[in-house]
Amino acid sequence: MMANTYTSLYYHIVFGTKNRIKYLNSEIEERLWPYIVGAARAHKMTALEVGGIEDHIHALVVAPATLSPSLIAQYIKGATCKWIHEEYPDLRNFAWQDGYGAFTVSKSDLPEIMQYIQDQREHHRHQTFQEEYLAFLLKHGIEYNDRCWWG
Repeated sequence: MMANTYTSLYYHIVFGTKNRIKYLNSEIEERLWPYIVGAARAHKMTALEVGGIEDHIHALVVAPATLSPSLIAQYIKGATCKWIHEEYPDLRNFAWQDGYGAFTVSKSDLPEIMQYIQDQREHHRHQTFQEEYLAFLLKHGIEYNDRCWWG
């Protein structure tokens, strides 16, 4: 990094399980969320909030400018997939979806996003992950292909 370079980069990363299979039960969640915090730290990020439900996760991270959103998702997905396979041998078919969503967050919006992530279980009583994800894409003006956005 260049001297006298300062950044404040917050990302809301969202991705689901492959084919939205509900792999993430409460026992796995209790161990997975802290694991994601550690995986982020291992790559010089700070996970401010992590949560989700059975078929997807949300991670609010602050990252250095040297990490692109694709690397952030790759590091988190790679570490957690390997960990799940090691810790839960019966989940050998577990995989994350091919893609991810990455949305920038203003520092002033952090409390709202953190609360949103904490309230995932309640939120998804009224909306599916697919509906939630589509709403994020539309809110951020992101074009998508109907046929391949769920791989």
